Amino acid sequence: MMLALQLSHFTAATLFAFFFSIVFGITQRNTPNEMARYGAYCFAMALGGLFVAGWFMWLLHH
Repeated sequence: MMLALQLSHFTAATLFAFFFSIVFGITQRNTPNEMARYGAYCFAMALGGLFVAGWFMWLLHH
């Protein structure tokens, strides 16, 4: 039996934001505290951008 994972666009974008935030935090800062704060900042900005882009596309559609 094959297991298929079906994600919505929002879930896929959130997972992508989570993983790239981890990578950005690790690669762009030096101390563990700075890494965690910068990763959280990147995650928050990505989710904010996701909502802004969603509303913009909704406005274009209507």
